Amino acid sequence: MALKSLILRTAGTNNDLETAFALRRAGSETRRIHINRLKEQPALLSQFDIFILPGGFSYGDHLGAGTVLANEIRTYLEEPLSAFIGDGKIVIGICNGFQVLVKTGFLPGATYGNNDITLATNDSHRFEDRWVDLKGARSRTGAVEEGEMMYMPVAHAEGKLVCRNSGIRKRLSENGQIIFRYCGPDGGQGAGYPSNPNGSADDIAGLCDPTGRVIGMMPHPERFCHPQQHPAWTRGNSGADADGLTLFKRIITCASHK
Repeated sequence: MALKSLILRTAGTNNDLETAFALRRAGSETRRIHINRLKEQPALLSQFDIFILPGGFSYGDHLGAGTVLANEIRTYLEEPLSAFIGDGKIVIGICNGFQVLVKTGFLPGATYGNNDITLATNDSHRFEDRWVDLKGARSRTGAVEEGEMMYMPVAHAEGKLVCRNSGIRKRLSENGQIIFRYCGPDGGQGAGYPSNPNGSADDIAGLCDPTGRVIGMMPHPERFCHPQQHPAWTRGNSGADADGLTLFKRIITCASHK
């Protein structure tokens, strides 16, 4: 039986359909549910194996990207979502969803302070919409392999990961919570802009919590789930598979091993 994914939507969400399409291609059943329904029936969460906060501009990014939705989740869904994670299930936040997970405190996790990291305005002071190279780090999640290269698009204005201090950055790395980093086409770190499109500390593009079950990333895997979505596919450079689809397949595998 296929695992089931709940894709949360609310005012301003605009990547829920693409995320559902990608997950179905990866082998998961999907259902898009509005947060108002989930607030009324939080027990719905227990019917699913994967909970996804997709990209978009929830509530128009008023008060800051992801802030309003994060407040709703903390107020109405913190306990059932904590139980969901405690059952060994998977939570994913993509772009705006990553911002939400950071502002709820689910990332980087309960052992950190709520303000130890944040996602701030890009160093370029503009919306960045481009494809980027990513390099897998040693992490607690099985969704990304250490040293592997991936290629995905980003689209955000507030994607700069900022840590309170260098000790937090070191702790994230030592705890295996960095999933992948922005890099140059050759895999080299510290390539600067535009390889790192937002100026994130330590080139961090994605994180997981200490359990490896809560995952957040700024790149959009749902926008690369078919080879023809690669910007160079007409020149034969897209490869046999799509990195976003590969990532979703691994996430589903992780969800099947509680």
